[in-house]
Amino acid sequence: MIPYTNTPRNRGPAAPGFRAAEPAIDMGLRSFMLRVFNTMAGGLALTGVVAYGAASSGLYAAIAGTPLLWLVMLAPFGLALLLGFRVSQMSPAAAQAAFWGYAALMGLSLAGIFLVYTGTSIARVFLISAGTFAATAAWGYTTRADLSRFGSFLVMGLIGIVLASLVNLFVASSALQFALSVIGVVVFTGLTAWDTQRLKTMYLEEGSAAGGNIAILGALMLYLDFVNLFISLLQLTGTRRD
Repeated sequence: MIPYTNTPRNRGPAAPGFRAAEPAIDMGLRSFMLRVFNTMAGGLALTGVVAYGAASSGLYAAIAGTPLLWLVMLAPFGLALLLGFRVSQMSPAAAQAAFWGYAALMGLSLAGIFLVYTGTSIARVFLISAGTFAATAAWGYTTRADLSRFGSFLVMGLIGIVLASLVNLFVASSALQFALSVIGVVVFTGLTAWDTQRLKTMYLEEGSAAGGNIAILGALMLYLDFVNLFISLLQLTGTRRD
């Protein structure tokens, strides 16, 4: 915890050292968060380019009916686990490579949306997702409310979505899919705010030690929040091709 946050307000002016530290901490925090969001945005851009290229070139259609599709679908999950559990032990170059590799594989696995939904619909939902994400992240960054109390509920909701989605692979219920999409919008919007606040708290507690690979992990967290929010909204409001 940074020193000046522990200074009670009724003790009068803070010591000069604490006042001098505030701008440095603020600039360091902004630099850290900017790095996180820039990395996340770069990952999203790479995902979009790969997805569009795989769909327009016919690559996705070529592997869609083969066992290779399962590898494409499961590989991002494996890389996400690798980053989540091993990022602190990886070199910065390896962490960067894993993140960009993950974003590219996600693009390949999401290429199918260009074959299912119209381009105009995808663009519209992307802009809605971007606006929702930006507003929610900004609120998570600025709010004084402790969002950690909602964390357990959001995680439980996420687990429920994953389990129900697996069940729906076999039952193929449109009603269940609609419910999952609605719940997904709520859960991933909440996770966006919570993850943003967690990253801010992490920096304030650890200072410069929170940089490097932690910024990559933060970018992955927010990347996943955005992608899942986008997919949930696309399933709810997207226009399918004839």
